[in-house]
Amino acid sequence: MFNLQKAKENLMTESSRKFSKLTLGATIRAAAILLVLGVGASATFAQTRAYVTNNFGNTVSVIDIATNTVVATVPVGLNPSAVAVTPDGAFAYVTHANDTVSIIDTATNTVVATVPVGPGPQSIAITPNGAFAYVPNGFANNTVSVIDTATNTVIANVTVGLGPLGVAITPNGDFVYVASGISHTVSVIDTATNTVTATISGIIPKWIAITPDGAFAYVTSADAISDATTVEVIYTATNTVVATIPVGLGAGKIDITPDGAFAYVVLDPFLNLISVIDTATNIVVTTVSVAAPFAAVGPSAVAITPDGAFAYVTNIFSDTVSVIDTTTNTVVATIPVGDGPTAIAFAATGQTDPIGSLTAQVQALITGGSLTADQGSGLIDKLAQVQIKMDNGQTAAACNQLGSFINQVNAFLNSGSLTGSEGQALINAANAIKASLGC
Repeated sequence: MFNLQKAKENLMTESSRKFSKLTLGATIRAAAILLVLGVGASATFAQTRAYVTNNFGNTVSVIDIATNTVVATVPVGLNPSAVAVTPDGAFAYVTHANDTVSIIDTATNTVVATVPVGPGPQSIAITPNGAFAYVPNGFANNTVSVIDTATNTVIANVTVGLGPLGVAITPNGDFVYVASGISHTVSVIDTATNTVTATISGIIPKWIAITPDGAFAYVTSADAISDATTVEVIYTATNTVVATIPVGLGAGKIDITPDGAFAYVVLDPFLNLISVIDTATNIVVTTVSVAAPFAAVGPSAVAITPDGAFAYVTNIFSDTVSVIDTTTNTVVATIPVGDGPTAIAFAATGQTDPIGSLTAQVQALITGGSLTADQGSGLIDKLAQVQIKMDNGQTAAACNQLGSFINQVNAFLNSGSLTGSEGQALINAANAIKASLGC
């Protein structure tokens, strides 16, 4: 019998259980400290903005999440329905009812290109390297358009199940998962060949989110007989459904926290509820109300901030965005936006320093008592070595050092020094840096 929890634990550990502490010189340690403090280093943390499609107003609202205010409104095409932002934050891609995708330059908040796609695009996802956008064409169609973001042209149309709707891409960029509600299938596209390599049947899928480690796809699904809906958990290693989670009526769009610990699911828009799933147990642990039931609010989409601190929910009936504090699972702000908000995505603007950010995460674990100063300094030393290798153009050596960092984190997981969520957050960040380096 498949053991879901055991599979998750195995994915968070390496085959080697040995931990060897490496003591580095004072110069390296000083460099690490500079990274933490931002003194003499290039750490300027990103300003994060949210892009919200206003379906009835033919606009996109731009929210500065530091102040929770709309700082720009961008006119776009007919009935914008979905939005995705390139990993570098430079462009936002927006789908439209007139079978096009608009590209917004986030530096100027203006539309700089429009790409024709298939009929009825309802969602969009961009590969982790930013090279391609995948657009399911949902109106009684069975294709996914693939946009080359360098040229903003469609280079392929991949045949999938009938009525494709939700789409998500694995963190390594190797596979695209597409939910086709009419054919009751989830198609798995190999991005290297743009061909379907697996098909999962037996559910009526709607929307998809994939855990940060790429191990599981969480798919909202309708029940063929009743109005009740579930979230189906697909184990991506075998492309089989390994868990079914009852979540209530009308489950819709879904997003997962950056540490992979929780999934937030929008329920029927008339209920004004968001279900929160603990991914360790696959149980709904709380339900967040953004308004009284049947009040004219209508949650339609949810997205988690890059730091995991907040969940932003678009409300199609009230023309607002609700901000949920993920620590307390309470609504802490409500932001007026445009007419009929239906989707939301985040962009980080400005220069970022991922090594400095990861170093700060380690320092926070030291401060919080999860790691001793000695344990934390070992991790920080490795990150300082990564930065040095990167600065010297030694990519292979930097990749090796990141692998050593991950091994050390796994050792702390095995010894119980770090919890699963603490360790996995560090591993996810290190893997993201490896991906950016092409490791």
